[in-house]
Amino acid sequence: MSDSEEQPTLFEINESHLDTGLRGVPVGTCKTSFVSSTKGVHYVGYPISDLADMSPEDIIFLLFEKRLPNRQESQSFSKDLAARAEEMPAGALRILESMTPGSGHPMDWLSVGIQALGMAETTGDVRADSLNLIARMPELMASIFLLRGGHGLPKSGSEPSLGLVENFVHLLGVQGIEAENMIRVLRTFLVLHMDHGGGNLSTFSGKCVASGKASLYASMSSAMNALSGPLHGRANQSCLEFVQRIGTSDPEKIEDFVRNELAAKRPIYGFGHAVLRAEDPRATAQIALGEQICPDDENYKIVKALREVAPKVLSENPKISNPFANVDVASGALLHAVGFHKPEYFTTFFGWARVVGISAQIIDERNARGGRGVPIYRPKYIGVDQPVQRLE
Repeated sequence: MSDSEEQPTLFEINESHLDTGLRGVPVGTCKTSFVSSTKGVHYVGYPISDLADMSPEDIIFLLFEKRLPNRQESQSFSKDLAARAEEMPAGALRILESMTPGSGHPMDWLSVGIQALGMAETTGDVRADSLNLIARMPELMASIFLLRGGHGLPKSGSEPSLGLVENFVHLLGVQGIEAENMIRVLRTFLVLHMDHGGGNLSTFSGKCVASGKASLYASMSSAMNALSGPLHGRANQSCLEFVQRIGTSDPEKIEDFVRNELAAKRPIYGFGHAVLRAEDPRATAQIALGEQICPDDENYKIVKALREVAPKVLSENPKISNPFANVDVASGALLHAVGFHKPEYFTTFFGWARVVGISAQIIDERNARGGRGVPIYRPKYIGVDQPVQRLE
């Protein structure tokens, strides 16, 4: 369409849209994912329910290449990630060793760790830096868990050829059936959380910083800081704490609890979604996995009962457009069931996963508009309550 032709109107803005966080205002395009109101998130057109059981490595390939790999491509891509992990710069994580165990939130450590990796080696090629960071996330994550917990650096040497999740579990020193269950839950968790459109706070923040030509590492560190807030990535931590406060899988007692929370104007964690008008397929996938991994776990049993009870109570309020379970409802319970008993670490798994989608979207925006890239983000703010004044 030429400049002289009339452009279709995508959205009309009036004064009521100001100071509403750009909610629903179109600002760009996204090639990696979109969210359907009935089927949930899709990666490059594939509904997440079709992808939930695939390997994280294959989904990374999908988000970067916009197609699924064949067997040879899958093997080659996994080998490339392993080689990049093997080339971790010496001393890249030394700064984490200087931090006080137990200090700050684990998301603070993740942000610092990503910056440290960038300080140790930044190629300047956004794709290479993205793949290097993705490949080295397992060792960074394990180091955060162990160093912040006061246990020192991983005692087991990194073995990237095992796979991303498998190497992380190996570095933690977990073995046997516990390791198998941990790997199954984490592989699914990463796949389900890798991307969610372009407008969520962490992705948008990372892309805004990248639009100023900041490095991939600086952009990603900013994105992790955005993800750390309780209204965004930390919701999975809040949801498990909510489930543990309920303390029973008895449906009648759960209903009483939910009604009391609503009466006190407190949130019902794990329910509702800005776009979806049905149960989040990511919640459905995790609850199905829990039935295989930990059917008798008390937190999981509470989640299953809550999933049935809460929507009935929430749907009584006509202002609630989606009373159904979202991705956070079961993720914390599953992570706890396989051995992660400190909820404050849960958001780091979210961050690990989202590094993939944010990286892919930054690459896409750098290549947008025929290779010119998306220009630096510069929304307009309207000055108010500032009468012109002069010094006397």
